[in-house]
Amino acid sequence: MALRVLVGVKRVIDYAVKVRVKPDKSGVVMDGVKHSMNPFCEIALEEAVRLKEKSLASEVIVVSCGPQQCQEVIRTALAIGADRGIHVEVSENDELGPLQVSKILAALVKKEDVGLVLLGKQAIDDDCNQTGQMTAGLLDWSQGTFVSEMTVEGEALKVVREVDGGLETVRLKLPSVITADLRLNEPRYATLPNIMKAKKKKLEVLKIKDLGVDVSPRFQVLSIDEPPQREAGVIVENTEELVEKLKEIGQI
Repeated sequence: MALRVLVGVKRVIDYAVKVRVKPDKSGVVMDGVKHSMNPFCEIALEEAVRLKEKSLASEVIVVSCGPQQCQEVIRTALAIGADRGIHVEVSENDELGPLQVSKILAALVKKEDVGLVLLGKQAIDDDCNQTGQMTAGLLDWSQGTFVSEMTVEGEALKVVREVDGGLETVRLKLPSVITADLRLNEPRYATLPNIMKAKKKKLEVLKIKDLGVDVSPRFQVLSIDEPPQREAGVIVENTEELVEKLKEIGQI
């Protein structure tokens, strides 16, 4: 059975960039900062493309929610091997949390008749690790999170999950939502010929109202602060000196 696969990709501040908090503590500085595709989303995309190459997927649809700049990561995904892209346009001033993105993904799944959703297990900017679980809940689908190995077995998926203390192997009935862990695969690079071909692939732009979902915020960020500066450590010669130092700082 060939599946139609939906892959969510998020545009995040590049992991090599030092993040700076705005002076008013309302967020982080985004202007002039390099952005790229979330690394875990790259892994999810790679797995979808591999399914297509094995003729286990009939189509790979990639979606990103956010401002116009999100089309950059969609084009990258198309160059890597996705068939077409969907950009759900949202203003930079409108913050989308995991619940809002999950509602958008669930609506697109129904609109596109998707049988499998592949997402990164979390984004490196907010580390929420909630979108996949919420999407599965809204759709009432089976879910496999923190997946490091995945095999299609007819109408089911066999997945290996990374859990505390080891690995868990489960079989999921399709349709399903999968969130990719680090060891699922190694993403490929987009080649120059494929980058050129990606420019001709379809990229559809939708508004939130086109999907008929409520993305009103459920909470408000009051302040964002940088972590406190760590004090320099102290080298002690023996256990007795360590105990005395701990007493001085009130740790024991």
